[in-house]
Amino acid sequence: MGETWEVGLRIDVHQHLWPEEFVEALRRRARPPRLTGWTLHLDGEADFAVDPAQHDPVVRAAEVRAQGASLVLVSLSSPLGIEWLAPEQAYPLIDAYHRGAAALPAPFRAWAAACLSEVDPAALREQLGRGFVGLQLPATALADPAGYARCAPLLDLLEEVGLPLFVHPGAAPPAAPVPSWWPALVPYVHQMHQAWYAFRAFGRPRHPRLRVCFAMLAGLAPLHGERLAVRGGTPGVVDPSIFLDTSSYGPRAIDATIRALGVDGIVFGTDHPYAGPADMRLGVAAEHAIVATNPARLLALKGDHR
Repeated sequence: MGETWEVGLRIDVHQHLWPEEFVEALRRRARPPRLTGWTLHLDGEADFAVDPAQHDPVVRAAEVRAQGASLVLVSLSSPLGIEWLAPEQAYPLIDAYHRGAAALPAPFRAWAAACLSEVDPAALREQLGRGFVGLQLPATALADPAGYARCAPLLDLLEEVGLPLFVHPGAAPPAAPVPSWWPALVPYVHQMHQAWYAFRAFGRPRHPRLRVCFAMLAGLAPLHGERLAVRGGTPGVVDPSIFLDTSSYGPRAIDATIRALGVDGIVFGTDHPYAGPADMRLGVAAEHAIVATNPARLLALKGDHR
């Protein structure tokens, strides 16, 4: 499976844009995750004032084109915790997201989402058939052997149809009052770190053909290779079907990850509108690989991306 795209492709694999249908579904809820007007309420984070312009597809399309992006992948915001809601609560939100995301204008495409309280590979197959580029799952769903057992029907389907998995931070647990940056720097990083090593230990043996991308450089988990070696693991193993997006990190973290794993697995992702594109300062060849060649391999896009 693959699609043909033009030479000069510039791909951002990680953005968020809430379609109108999804916004309205969040507003109809009486408990978190919910919106009142444009204020987001979550159990594990402080109330957040959402900028409506950042969820206007016309405004965003003009913005990303001005930045030179030719393909932008958006996804359900897994920190909302929607995937883990009971099916009767999860599906109205997931279905609204899918309807809206499927109708977004170019240059947007979207990752599909899935309910995890009642795993339904047939529902995912239907969405993938509508043109979604792959499946996003929260890191909290793929943290241990039980998580891989639960998600196996979904991951088996991805392998069957040749589409990738995107692992994104999930919901932060409820906590005492903390600074606004706390969820992004503590639970999100921990989740991605655990998901990286869980995939190595449990995911790859079970799903040998799966292409997978970890958000936010997997919380810098690959940089712990020296400690892994001391504790009996095998560091420095390069898996050509594993990718890490650059979201929220800059040149020092990206350079360190390249030194640990090489440049071939690094893909460009911004997490816009929550973060912006970093100046990678890596040189023309490396940056072309990160924004074009490597994302094309992740998505199995056909064409000349040299």
